Amino acid sequence: MYANLAVICIFVFIYSVTSGVIGRSLISGAIMFTAFGLVSGPLGFDLLSLDIEAEGLKSLAELTLALVLFSDAANADLKVLRQNFRIPQRLLCIGLPLTIISGILVGGIIFRDLGWLEIAILATILAPTDAALGAAVVTDKKVPVNLRESLNIESGLNDGICVPVLLTFLTVATDSVEQGKPLLIAFQYTFEEIGIGLIVGGLLAVGGSLLINYCKNRNWINEDWQELPVIALSLSCFSLAQLAGGSGFIAAFCGGLIFGGMVREHKHQYLLAAEGAGDGLSLITWTVFGCSVVSSTIGSFGWQSIIFALLSLTVIRMLPVYVALSATALNTSDKLFIGWFGPRGLATIVFAVMIFNSQLPHKAEIVITAVCCVILSIIGHGISAHPLIAVLSRRHGK
Repeated sequence: MYANLAVICIFVFIYSVTSGVIGRSLISGAIMFTAFGLVSGPLGFDLLSLDIEAEGLKSLAELTLALVLFSDAANADLKVLRQNFRIPQRLLCIGLPLTIISGILVGGIIFRDLGWLEIAILATILAPTDAALGAAVVTDKKVPVNLRESLNIESGLNDGICVPVLLTFLTVATDSVEQGKPLLIAFQYTFEEIGIGLIVGGLLAVGGSLLINYCKNRNWINEDWQELPVIALSLSCFSLAQLAGGSGFIAAFCGGLIFGGMVREHKHQYLLAAEGAGDGLSLITWTVFGCSVVSSTIGSFGWQSIIFALLSLTVIRMLPVYVALSATALNTSDKLFIGWFGPRGLATIVFAVMIFNSQLPHKAEIVITAVCCVILSIIGHGISAHPLIAVLSRRHGK
C-alpha cells in the first residue's frame, strides 16, 4: 500500500507543479495519468500493484463523475443556457436516441456473434459523453459560450438519461422480465431514475443553498470550512438519489444547476474545493484505469472492437448530432465541433462494470469494446482539444 501511495503521490506532485505547461500542450491530464498507470503497472515497470476489483473502479468513477457533474452544472451560465436551450434540447431529445439507433445498426453489421439486445446494450454504453474528459472544451473561453454551455448540459444529462435505457435492455436480455412487459419496465425505470433523481437533487440543492446563504449572512461559516459544504452536498445528492432508486448523476447535475443559481455571489469560492477534488479523483481514476483495466485488456482488442469504437467516436456520434442541429442557426463547423467533442469516459466505465457483473453471454466482448472506445477517446479528444479550439476561435474571430 505504501509503495503504491508513494508512487502515485510523487507523480501527482510532479504533474501539479508542471500543470500549467502540460495544460498548454497536446497531452491532457487523462492521457498522462492513463499512460502513467499503464507504464507503472504490470505491463511496464511494475511499480504499482493496484488490486482493485470492478466494483471498486465503478465506485471511484461514480464519485468522480458526481463531483464533476455538480461543479460543471453550478458553473453554468443560466442566462446563456436559457437563450440557447434549444441546442442541448435537440442534442438530448434527437441526437442521443439517433446515436443509440445508429450504434445498433452499425453494430449489427460488425458484430455477427452478438444478439440484437447485446448490440443495443453496447450502443447505449457508448452513447453518453463524459463531462470530465470534455472539461478542456467547456471551460475554455475561446469556445463560443453557446457551444460550451450546450456541451456542458448534454454531458451532464445524457448519462442519467441512458441509465433507464440500459437497464431496460439489460433486464430484457437476461430474461428478468415477463414476456410482453418490456415497455412497462422501460417506463418504470425512466420514472424512477430520472424522476427520483430530479426530485432528490432539487430538494437537497434548494435546502442546502438556503442553509448556506443563511449561515453565510450570519458569519457562521468558518473560513477553513467554507469550501467543504459543496463537496458534501454534491455527494449527498448522488448517494441519496441512488439509495432512493433514482439516478445519482441526474441528481448531482440538477443539484448543481440549482445551487449555482441560488448561491451566485460566492459560488466560485464555494466550488474551489469541489472542483479540485473532482480533478484529483479524476486523475486517480485514470491511473487505476490504465494500471488495472488497460493493462489487462489491451491485448484482447479484436478488429470488430477497434472498428466499432472508432465509428462510435465519429460517424455514429457526429452524424446524429449534425441531423439534430440541422434546424438551428449553427454553421457547419460548429455542428461538427459539437459532434466531435463527445468524449467517452467515466459514465462508459460505470456502465461497462454493470455489464461485467451481468449474466450476458457475450459480456466480455461488450466490455472490451467499451474499454477500447474509452482509450481511443482519451487519446483522440485529448490531443485534438487545443488545436480544434484554436481553429474554432479563429472562425469566430476570437
